Amino acid sequence: MQRYLLPQLPRLAGVEMTVRYLPAPDASHVGGDWYDAFPLPNGDTALVVGDVVGHDLEAAAGMAQLRNMLRAYTWAQDDPPHHTVERLDQAMGHITDVSMATLVLARLETAPSGGRALTWTNAGHPPPLLLDPVGRTGFLGDGKGILLGACGDRPRPQGHVHLHPGSTILLYTDGLIESRRQPLDAGLQRLKDDAADLRHRQLDDLVDDLLVRSRPADNDDDVAVLAIRIPRNP
Repeated sequence: MQRYLLPQLPRLAGVEMTVRYLPAPDASHVGGDWYDAFPLPNGDTALVVGDVVGHDLEAAAGMAQLRNMLRAYTWAQDDPPHHTVERLDQAMGHITDVSMATLVLARLETAPSGGRALTWTNAGHPPPLLLDPVGRTGFLGDGKGILLGACGDRPRPQGHVHLHPGSTILLYTDGLIESRRQPLDAGLQRLKDDAADLRHRQLDDLVDDLLVRSRPADNDDDVAVLAIRIPRNP
């Protein structure tokens, strides 16, 4: 059911993109993790990864509600991501069954100077990971705000980065990094180190290998990963 609710990816000229979704090991723990990517009327592409609080059918249903709302808001209004998420947060408690959720909403744009640019806002979600063309890895900590449902009238920040050819961005849910036996910072550092080691792999291989190496063995949550790469030679 969870796989059925998740979308197909669009085809983007000059951009590689791949996704993975792994359900929770316990089949009774239907999750609320999701990814999304869709073209916008002005030619930009919306990228989303999110997680509705809970591990049951209600979380999965809430995920579908929230995803569809976010799609509609992002498509209908040519607003920056932080304004869209502000509107979503204000409406969520009134017209969905979702009490709390985390997400990253980003817009992939063609930069005036060439290449691509990413603009995003983060609502209490693990930060995106950037692998730059010269081999450096770093989390995108800008644009970090509180999770959805905590305070709907608070303004949200936004981050922006230029993506040079050869750059890779990873959006993921906490099932990739969380463990009961280690602090969250240790899981983030492990993901960063593994991504640095694997940065030369093809994008599909990179994501598959990260799921094996970085996901803690004791993690009982579902996992969603959305990865994009700006090729050096489109």
